[in-house]
Amino acid sequence: MHQRIGFCTASDGVRIAYARAGHGEPLMRVGGWLTHVEYDHNSPVWQPWLRELTRDHTLARFDIRGSGLSDRGVEDQGLEAWVRDLEAVVDDLGWRRFPLLGICQGGAIAATYAVRHPERVSRLVLYNTYAKGAYAEGVSEEKAREAKALADMIEVGWGRSRGTFREVFARLFSPREEGEQIAWWEDLQRRTASPADAARLWQAFNEIDIEDRLPEVIHPTLVAHVKNDAVVPFEAGRRVATLIPRADFLPLEGSSHVLQPTDRGWPVFVQELRRFLSEDGRSIAPADFDLTRRERSVLELVAQGHSNAEIAEELGIRTKTVRNHVANIGGKLSVNSRARMIVDAREAGFGAT
Repeated sequence: MHQRIGFCTASDGVRIAYARAGHGEPLMRVGGWLTHVEYDHNSPVWQPWLRELTRDHTLARFDIRGSGLSDRGVEDQGLEAWVRDLEAVVDDLGWRRFPLLGICQGGAIAATYAVRHPERVSRLVLYNTYAKGAYAEGVSEEKAREAKALADMIEVGWGRSRGTFREVFARLFSPREEGEQIAWWEDLQRRTASPADAARLWQAFNEIDIEDRLPEVIHPTLVAHVKNDAVVPFEAGRRVATLIPRADFLPLEGSSHVLQPTDRGWPVFVQELRRFLSEDGRSIAPADFDLTRRERSVLELVAQGHSNAEIAEELGIRTKTVRNHVANIGGKLSVNSRARMIVDAREAGFGAT
C-alpha cells in the first residue's frame, strides 16, 4: 500500500506531517498518543487498520505537534493547539466534507473540530475515547494519582533501550500480544517523541475536558469502545455516547486498545464501521424543501459556510433581509441552530458547488 507524506503549517507556525493512502471518498483519521505516519505504515499493530480504512476511502492521518514527523520540542500543547493542527491538515488537503475517525485522545480533537466546523464533517466515529482526562475538574483523586504515577514513569523511563517501563507501557496497549507487537510498541516510544515531548503530551492529554461540548455534536456518530481496554475505561466511552444526541454505542469484545483481527470484537467493529461510513445520510431531497427561490439561494450560501454579511454582499441585499430569510428557512426545516441547518442542507445536496 503506497502512501504519500506531506507537510503543512498550523496557524502558529508549527509544521505538521500528514500522510495519504488509498482511493475513494475522503476519510480523516485523528490520532493522539504515539503516532508516526512513516513508521506506522508498516506497523504490525496498525496494518490491519490501514488495510481496512483504505479499502473504500482515501485515508489521511497526521502526527500532532511534538510527535512523529511533525515539529518536536513544541511547548504549546493542548486541545486548542491540536484542533489547529487538524484544521491545517484539512485545509492543505482541500477537503470540503468528510467523515472523521477519532481514536483515543483523537476523539476529543475530532469532536471539537466537528462542533466548530459542522459543514465540513459528514459523520463522526469515536473509538476508545474519553471526554474527561484524569486531571480535569470533577475526576476522582484516585484516577489523578494513577495518571501522575505514569507521568513519573515517563520522566525516568521513556525511550530507554532497557527497563521495566518499556514493557509496562506496551502491555497497556496490547496485553494479549507477544513478540513482534510488544517490540514495536517499545520501539515506537523512542521513534515518536522525546521524553520531554512525551511528558508534555501526557500532561495535556489528561487535561482534556469536552463534556460540555459533546451535546453540541449534531452529526450522526458511532461511539465504539473495547470492553476491557486498559488505556481508556469502558465507562468513559459509554459516557461519551450518552452526551452526544445522535450517537450509537458499539461495545466491543476484547482487551487490546488497538483491536486486532484475533480479537473477538474486530469483525463486529469492521462490519459496523463499513455500514456506518457507507450510509448516505441524505434523508430528504433538495426538491422536497418547501422554499422560495430566494430562500434556496440563501440556503445554498449558508451550506457553503458563508456569514449573513457575506451572503448579503453576494446576493446584493441587506444583511437584515438575509437574517429574515435564514429565520424563515429555519422554521420551514424545523431547525433551531445554524449548525444544524448547515448539516441538513448539505445532506440534502445544498452547498456542493
